[in-house]
Amino acid sequence: MNSFKTALLLGALTGLLLLIGGYFGGRTGLVIAFAFAMIMNFGSYWFSDKIVLKMYRAQPVTEAEAPELYRVVRDLSMKASLPMPRVCIIPQDTPNAFATGRNEKHAVVAVTEGILRILSRDELEGVLAHELTHIKNRDILVGSIAATLAGAIVMIANMAQWAAIFGGVSRDDDDSGGGMIGLILTAILAPIAATIIQMAISRSREYMADEGGARISGKPYGLAGALEKLSRASQALPMNAKPATAHMFIVNPLTGRSLMNLFSTHPPIEERIARLRSMRPM
Repeated sequence: MNSFKTALLLGALTGLLLLIGGYFGGRTGLVIAFAFAMIMNFGSYWFSDKIVLKMYRAQPVTEAEAPELYRVVRDLSMKASLPMPRVCIIPQDTPNAFATGRNEKHAVVAVTEGILRILSRDELEGVLAHELTHIKNRDILVGSIAATLAGAIVMIANMAQWAAIFGGVSRDDDDSGGGMIGLILTAILAPIAATIIQMAISRSREYMADEGGARISGKPYGLAGALEKLSRASQALPMNAKPATAHMFIVNPLTGRSLMNLFSTHPPIEERIARLRSMRPM
């Protein structure tokens, strides 16, 4: 169901891009905006592991340095039929984790020092299985596609804003100024709609990762317990995280700063926990 929802939302983003791009930017404007957005976002996608690991000062660890963590990742990777990813530890007390890398062969699983202190073995397995599911489902690629489409929409909307400022109205402008009003409204509303759809895609992928993580670890209650602990800890000890990377973490590191659920990169924790607890142990 969530896979279908993701496809539907990506289709909606594509449709919105074609609609406003064709109307306001024309074919040339559409191609230019899409090309710029693709270069920016797929450049980020290609080097995502290096960028985000450096941003959070994540340090690679060997089996000798973190034997239990390494063993859990290796065992779960075998269950998920994935190559062993690189394992990193982030020097932050706030418990959280993320996965990155452009494909299975270049994947990285990173956890904070804080998460290793507060989770039980079952809970840690649930979290790491969740992150491995993101790798298995190629969620970094899906997120990059969504970001590219949304970015192109924002660029075309910016073109429309400049056109409004300098009095340029496309196509069927009339004496009543209806074309100008439509131009301004589209320039304002299109980026908002694109952002809402992009965030909905992110939330859908989180549900899929929760379900997949529960199946890989065989312990949905472990992941549910981990989410409960991580949510409480993130509110008590906010993480020094960048909004652009918030969607990567298993629990939103910006919890409490979000104004609307529509613009949240993660589903409500309570709903995620309820879904996991409704699943039978495997």
